[in-house]
Amino acid sequence: MKSKTDMPKPTTVDEYIAVAIPEVKEYLERLRSSIKQAAPQAEEVISYDMPAYKQNGMVVYFGGFTKHVSLFPGAEAIEVFKNELTDYKTSKGTIRFSLDKPLPIALIKKIVKFRVAENLAKQQKKQASKSPTNKS
Repeated sequence: MKSKTDMPKPTTVDEYIAVAIPEVKEYLERLRSSIKQAAPQAEEVISYDMPAYKQNGMVVYFGGFTKHVSLFPGAEAIEVFKNELTDYKTSKGTIRFSLDKPLPIALIKKIVKFRVAENLAKQQKKQASKSPTNKS
């Protein structure tokens, strides 16, 4: 990919993927497709100069780099799926997928669905705390 200073910031996911090197572009398209299948109601946005999906809050981000692509589902998802992520480099809220291995599509979809459910639960809890209580 070009350095961030010589290219305009993407305003759409299509623009973000369009400037990726060919090897990375293929992985980004697969990641995007997997996320959209797992969270069809999520809104596709650019946030922090990366593709992201929102549904009752931010679901996931993803990004392309020279030798890998990353999914950013947050720390809770990394913890919940840690036993299934042993073949991948992870950090607090990031999963790195090397370009020399196929993407784990089924696992990516599980993580995205988990994040959608987690956001929904948080929103419902927030709404319940705002609703008036019955006073007699």
